Amino acid sequence: MEKTRRASHAGSWYTDNPKKLAEELEGWLAASGVDKSPDVRGVIAPHAGYSYSGRAAAYAFANIDPTNILRVFLLGPSHHYYTPKCALSMATVYKTPIGDLPIDLEVNEELKATGKFEMMDIRIDEAEHSMEMHLPYLAKVFEGHQVKVVPILVGALNAENEAMYGRLLAKYVDDPNNFFSVSSDFCHWGSRFNYTHYEKKHGAIYKSIEALDTMGMDIIETGDPDAFKQYLLEYENTICGRHPISVFLHMLRNSSTKIKIKFLRYEQSSQCKSMRDSSVSYASAAAKMDA
Repeated sequence: MEKTRRASHAGSWYTDNPKKLAEELEGWLAASGVDKSPDVRGVIAPHAGYSYSGRAAAYAFANIDPTNILRVFLLGPSHHYYTPKCALSMATVYKTPIGDLPIDLEVNEELKATGKFEMMDIRIDEAEHSMEMHLPYLAKVFEGHQVKVVPILVGALNAENEAMYGRLLAKYVDDPNNFFSVSSDFCHWGSRFNYTHYEKKHGAIYKSIEALDTMGMDIIETGDPDAFKQYLLEYENTICGRHPISVFLHMLRNSSTKIKIKFLRYEQSSQCKSMRDSSVSYASAAAKMDA
């Protein structure tokens, strides 16, 4: 029986007009100037409303060559629902205004059988935006191709569980038919986020934020989940997808396929100049096979 997850954020976080949405996505993908490559096996991309992060996200999704990809694993953080584990969807299909993405029920069952995952009901699934904001881009890039998705809501994992899920999912990296879409925004800065880390030596506040984010991005590019964990402990940077990113780093560390992450785009929602300001940073990366 079909169990649908509605495109619950369409009409607010992005347009629900299929024609307009397709045009917007096509425009951003073309403007990125990025060439698609079959060597790209994963992306890290933001998940804010498209008016904020749609353009930045294109620098990730434009890398995708859909030719040989049969399934996309989606790893997104949980914003509203607390769980110390990862959770799988109970839906059978994810809707978008420009085409639906069926869930890979076979892989879902396989993961469920490990006993390490909980199931999230449709209400929790629909309330969460972190994976949904990747769906229209995926529907666009995979237009005309048969592709299934495996959504994994990544909860508030401790370091041990990040490593455990990374080991568990690593085997999927070794199958070239699999792709990974990791959802994260970067620094959420300002008193409304309870985070106002500022190092004057960098100049204006927004420059300090950029330096902090760049440090994190450089560490992610090394592929070392322990160094990333250390950085987060030291600076407490409010990277909301830190758990999905950490799981992904552990996956890459434990797979036999050598894959390197490279950041291609960095933007901020606004330039903070005073302590009253606030901003969210968006970064897009491609995870590419390392020859």
